[in-house]
Amino acid sequence: MHDHFHERVQMGEIVSFADVQDAAERLEGIAHRTPVVTSSTLDELVGAEVFLKCENFQRMGAFKFRGAYNAISRLSPEQLRRGVVAYSSGNHAQAVALASRLLGTTAVILMPADAPAAKLAATRGYGAEVITFDRYTADRAELAGKLAEERGLALIPPYEHPHVMAGQGTAVLELLAETGPLDALVVPVSGGGLVAGCATAAKALHPDVRVIGVEPDTADDTRRSLAAGERVSVPVSRTIADGLAVGTPGELTFAVNQRLVDEIAVVTDDEIRAAMRLAFERLKLVVEPSGAVGIAALLAGRISAASRVGVVVSGGNVGVERFAELLG
Repeated sequence: MHDHFHERVQMGEIVSFADVQDAAERLEGIAHRTPVVTSSTLDELVGAEVFLKCENFQRMGAFKFRGAYNAISRLSPEQLRRGVVAYSSGNHAQAVALASRLLGTTAVILMPADAPAAKLAATRGYGAEVITFDRYTADRAELAGKLAEERGLALIPPYEHPHVMAGQGTAVLELLAETGPLDALVVPVSGGGLVAGCATAAKALHPDVRVIGVEPDTADDTRRSLAAGERVSVPVSRTIADGLAVGTPGELTFAVNQRLVDEIAVVTDDEIRAAMRLAFERLKLVVEPSGAVGIAALLAGRISAASRVGVVVSGGNVGVERFAELLG
């Protein structure tokens, strides 16, 4: 079994369309089937028909619930009895905490001591045990590995996992069921799990669709890696898109994305702010900075001409003070 998996990995077939379909069955009636929003104002500004898949309305406020639930739901009863561990400063933490509660297991979440208070509180609110660490001195992956070993917990990574990627891909499975064929699909890129799953689903259904990832211009590691043909790291400077501040693509996600992602667009913080403002004022959508990058890329003309475009609006977890501060 394991060798077969390694063969698949070498071929870049870490996640298959069948895996995404299986994930959709697991999530049926548990994950929200989020709305697809359209706006004639947005269409006019962009010069295309745009379909927004609004994962800001997903349980816990972001797409991450899909992958976390899919992965945790496949653990053995014995492993569910022992529990899971994850590390995240944001949406993955809340996703693992909620999915664990729904599946009757316990979660330990490693979060940076300086993570936003609202995110720490939300994660604890879903019943997880939160352990904080100093993000500037500690290696969170190492800490999580140690905890997993000591307590016999299953590590649920934020993107480097086939079941996590497959779960995220269900967002686009739903989108395409509603829209039919699209010319382009625009997806935020952090570690690359969302775009890997979404591209897998999209290309299986419509091989001609252009899959375009979007990164902050200060965290364009996937863009540079695809250009170089291998994973490269960028020193991540500040970006308001905290969910996208990953400096190196995942190994598994990159293997998928190298095969399926057609291009990467980058956006600035100011362009993200403009997209958040438009989403709020014109579409009545509250979108966190990371979730707004697809809209930002369209508004800034970073996406080459297409007549029908799908955009994954990945999350809406931004507090009112932060929202006001960003747009003030």
